[in-house]
Amino acid sequence: MQLRYDQLDAHLARGLKPVYTLHGDEPLLAQEAADAIRAAARAAGFSERKVFTVAGAHFDWSGVLGAAQSMSLFGDKQIVEIRIPSGKPGKDGSDALQRHCEGLVQTAGDEVLTLVVLPRLDWQQLKTGWFGALDVAGASIRLDPIDRKALPAWLALRLSRQGQHVRSGEEGQRTLAFFADRVEGNLLAAHQEVQKLALLHPAGELAFEQVQSAVLNVARFDVAKLAEAVWSGQAPRALRVLDGLRQEGEAVVMVHWNLADDIRALARGRAALDNGQPMPLALKEARVWGAKEKLFERVLPSLTAARAAQWVAAASICDGICKGLRQPGWPADAWLAMRALVVMLVVNPTAPSRRRGAGSSGPLAAPR
Repeated sequence: MQLRYDQLDAHLARGLKPVYTLHGDEPLLAQEAADAIRAAARAAGFSERKVFTVAGAHFDWSGVLGAAQSMSLFGDKQIVEIRIPSGKPGKDGSDALQRHCEGLVQTAGDEVLTLVVLPRLDWQQLKTGWFGALDVAGASIRLDPIDRKALPAWLALRLSRQGQHVRSGEEGQRTLAFFADRVEGNLLAAHQEVQKLALLHPAGELAFEQVQSAVLNVARFDVAKLAEAVWSGQAPRALRVLDGLRQEGEAVVMVHWNLADDIRALARGRAALDNGQPMPLALKEARVWGAKEKLFERVLPSLTAARAAQWVAAASICDGICKGLRQPGWPADAWLAMRALVVMLVVNPTAPSRRRGAGSSGPLAAPR
């Protein structure tokens, strides 16, 4: 049984499953979900707790199996918590988890509640026998980071829980957008900034100036967010993410490689479309899957072969600059060159080129 994070409280109010599996990248949501499950279990009489952390390939799973089969000396119900930081229990662990789920049904009855905590799992791990056994025996909750579009609403909900709200209308939206920009990619810090506002200001309406003066810039970015901003056509956000990656010490070569890989994929996709293939096959030809498909579907229809070739050439030049080579018409600094490349891609990216002259490939050849 699969649950969304926002369904968990209502689910727990109706009763408990014997197994809960938390998997995902977001530490705050994982912590809150685990706390909610433990609190509901304690309220239902689960007063004992055993914690097992699976570390290394030689973990002894007999303790986990024994926990489900042994009763407390005082007859108390118990929580068995299994943490697998790697997300890979191994062959012995896979067998043990499946036997554990079977044991809960056959012998433990309502005396044991199992909580399994995992990192983000890929599609292959989600199809394994051990994960399937956990999902069938109880409920699994996927804990993904809150994306930028959903972050203002998430912040508004958190503020409302402590009796605060922003002004209505455009000013309130501007306040939430500012708040989201300051905490993007760092949900735990976002939660702390929301709590800070409760300490600084009473319940009621928050003005933009109050939020602006209180909220620190704790945003954290990764290269995936840069690609998302670029291919969504969000120029200010793309440049802000790029600056954030630089300030966080990300290697410029790695940032460039990820963006250049997308550019090559778009060129392959455009070539496939020009050869008469439909969009799904063109995306397959470009080796694009998952969330990036929708982003590429936005760019590919109006991307010309000439524009794609220009992007590939610009990415090649930028690659040389990142490795210490100089190029006329381009900044010598690698991060400034990356900034020029991003501007070329994101500012009206599918409009006809405005070249300085025939064969121009410098950043000033990008649309203005």
